[in-house]
Amino acid sequence: MPLIDMPLSELKNYMGSSPCPTDIDDYWDKMLKDLKVIDPNLQLIKANFQVPGLTCYHLYFTSAKNARIHAKLIKPDRTDIKEYPAILHFHGYYGKSPYWNELLNYAYMGYTVAALDVRGQGGLSEDVGGYKGTTIKGNIVRGLLDNKENMMFAHIYLDCARLAQIVMDMDDVDENRVGCYGNSQGGALTIACAALEPRIKKAAPLHPFLCDYKRVWDMDLDVDAYDELRYFFKMFDPEHKKEDEVFYQLGYIDLQNIAKRIKADTLVGIGLLDNICPPSTCFAAYNKMTCKKEIKVYPDFKHEGMGFFNDNTFLFMKGL
Repeated sequence: MPLIDMPLSELKNYMGSSPCPTDIDDYWDKMLKDLKVIDPNLQLIKANFQVPGLTCYHLYFTSAKNARIHAKLIKPDRTDIKEYPAILHFHGYYGKSPYWNELLNYAYMGYTVAALDVRGQGGLSEDVGGYKGTTIKGNIVRGLLDNKENMMFAHIYLDCARLAQIVMDMDDVDENRVGCYGNSQGGALTIACAALEPRIKKAAPLHPFLCDYKRVWDMDLDVDAYDELRYFFKMFDPEHKKEDEVFYQLGYIDLQNIAKRIKADTLVGIGLLDNICPPSTCFAAYNKMTCKKEIKVYPDFKHEGMGFFNDNTFLFMKGL
């Protein structure tokens, strides 16, 4: 079997290379506490896209840094059920929430469905800015020149938790039957959401992004999705005098460091030939999860779509 990473036997025991800040739990507890004092100021607008038996909405809410965040929301019209289960979808890097028709499978199964537009990317959410340094490259390095509470991905993780909380607070949603799923960045945000909102019941991340940054760097895979790491060092620390400090600060938004907070039943998918989000980085997060968990390993797959895993996810969520 071709290898781009460790043998599977080593992956199963790998616990990550990146540093974990000593105050990681206090950091996220404070960030969540600060989020609570922000009025979500919910706004629901009926979408132009409508189909029988469902109602489709644009949902807007205020989140970290007072940014207005957008999500697609689909609610079943059935009157015979008082409370529905719900499913949250998170999209890939630089993308946007799926088209309405791509969310109908779960909605017609009787789920309330919410799909986030990540701030600063391809959808309708607001990026309020206010970061020092580069904004020409991506979200990982945005805010690295500021304090640890002003990193963009920290705010994005909070957006995910707030969306979950908003959906759980809906009168027709059973807060104990909410799941989340996504692919790549969507897989990362699935982990973030489940880690920061402990009521999430099921989580299904596929080859999750944003795990174990130092491992990506050591493998010389700071290209493609992680190329902004190399860009940051070239522009702001060309001699790498602050390399340790940079990776330590990235530790606050490294999902392997908060995966232990997840309480949801979790199904993870990983391709062993993935050179975008290397298998070891994903295993670093998986191996630190203490929840009920299962991992599906696909030896011949790269960082690519896996329809069969989507089928597995659908059946996994069916049990909500």
